[in-house]
Amino acid sequence: MQLIREKTVYQLAFLPRFFPVNCYLVEEDEGLTLVDAALPYSSKGILQAASRIGKPITRIILTHAHGDHVGALDALKQVLPDVPVHISSRDARLMAGDRTLDSNEPNTPIRGGVPKKLKTRPDVLLQEGDQIGSLLAVAAPGHTPGSFAFLDTRNKALIAGDAVQTRGGIAVAGQIRPWFPFPAMATWNKQVALESARKLQGYHPSLLATGHGRMLKQPGDAIDRVIAEAEQNLEHTQQQGRS
Repeated sequence: MQLIREKTVYQLAFLPRFFPVNCYLVEEDEGLTLVDAALPYSSKGILQAASRIGKPITRIILTHAHGDHVGALDALKQVLPDVPVHISSRDARLMAGDRTLDSNEPNTPIRGGVPKKLKTRPDVLLQEGDQIGSLLAVAAPGHTPGSFAFLDTRNKALIAGDAVQTRGGIAVAGQIRPWFPFPAMATWNKQVALESARKLQGYHPSLLATGHGRMLKQPGDAIDRVIAEAEQNLEHTQQQGRS
């Protein structure tokens, strides 16, 4: 595991050969907010990182319910039973293994690995605009129907989950990067993901922190570029569907 700090955000980068995964610790005055829970074996590294920083983990928030973002959750809760777990009300259903769609959602299948044996259930169901410590909860559906991103209101660091990836090249969720195609393959709806990327760019983040890949400082131009690429790709796909 690598521990990398930018602003108030610590990236915990777990680096198995073919599937590197990140989670994050956000420093507050009184403790640390853990954003995502990485892979099943990651609990030890997460707890060691918190010990190195010298503050307790006081809350856990989840960008979405895929297995590589909730993998260590049960193990962490055994050690931290009183630490509340936050996730969107929509992805709480995925967390329980429910892949059904709402009547107002695009009829594309929910993709990606959803844990079947996860025991932990959320303590707090997030809504758009909720404030968790210094983090603003921003609904960013697309990768999953209930994906959220979290913006540090002190410095505009954005933890985007899989709404954007930087591993294998920066991309909006659903846009294939051949060197790391897995987030795209696990994306529920490309059009919704594109709309969320536009929304996140509107917050003018100073730092982009993603579920897969390195953190990116001053990411505005790069996000603009991949939004334009995603728009072009989706327009091309739609034209092919009409022909």
